[in-house]
Amino acid sequence: LIGRLMFELPEEMGLIAIAVQQTQGKGRSGNVWLSPMGCALSTLHITIPLHSNLGQRIPFIQHLVSLAVVESVRSIPGYEDIELRVKWPNDIYYSDLMKLGGVLVNSTLIETTFHILIGFGFNVNNSNPTICINDLISKFNKEEGTKLKPLTADCLIARTVTVLERLIDIFQEKGPNGVLPHYYKYWVHSGKQVHLYSEEGPTAWIVGIDDYGFLQVHEEGKGVESVHPDGNSFDMLRNLIVPK
Repeated sequence: LIGRLMFELPEEMGLIAIAVQQTQGKGRSGNVWLSPMGCALSTLHITIPLHSNLGQRIPFIQHLVSLAVVESVRSIPGYEDIELRVKWPNDIYYSDLMKLGGVLVNSTLIETTFHILIGFGFNVNNSNPTICINDLISKFNKEEGTKLKPLTADCLIARTVTVLERLIDIFQEKGPNGVLPHYYKYWVHSGKQVHLYSEEGPTAWIVGIDDYGFLQVHEEGKGVESVHPDGNSFDMLRNLIVPK
């Protein structure tokens, strides 16, 4: 629906579709994404000028959205220590243990404007099939003796979009260095050692993200190399970076 509408609207008009449940959501590599009740699910349309900081670094958008989801919770007073984190390139995690959300970005360049469709979904009030944000809040309350209230999907979608607008403005003004320190604060990879290609593959250490949003790894004897997000996947359970 949004894909058909987005070219008909004035550029200054934003557009978002929100679903309560998904049976045919799209994931990476053409995967079908099933989403039960209790998830925050939406597709957002934004426009980015080609000749802008972000327009020259479009892969960064998925990182900004992942960060915005985490910030939508952790920027609420009292919720700063809820263990919600970002995983390169486009996932939202509970610590480094379990996935509870993801981001998918599609872009179309028309003349000098990128039309970006951002799909994002994350578990808010559904404990199955993995874990959800309200489970983390409940766990935190038990451990810390606090009385934080559960959150709603509507609230977190609205907060995510608001935070994303702010992150885009910062990126357009200051470039990657304006947002990367904040991104690193919440990501799961700091100082992690990984294997490349297979469990017997070469060992590398994760260094950070380069100016175009690609993961930088330091392989012994080879220096720092960048790993492209669209051709590789990060298997957290096996600590592997593998070609898709």
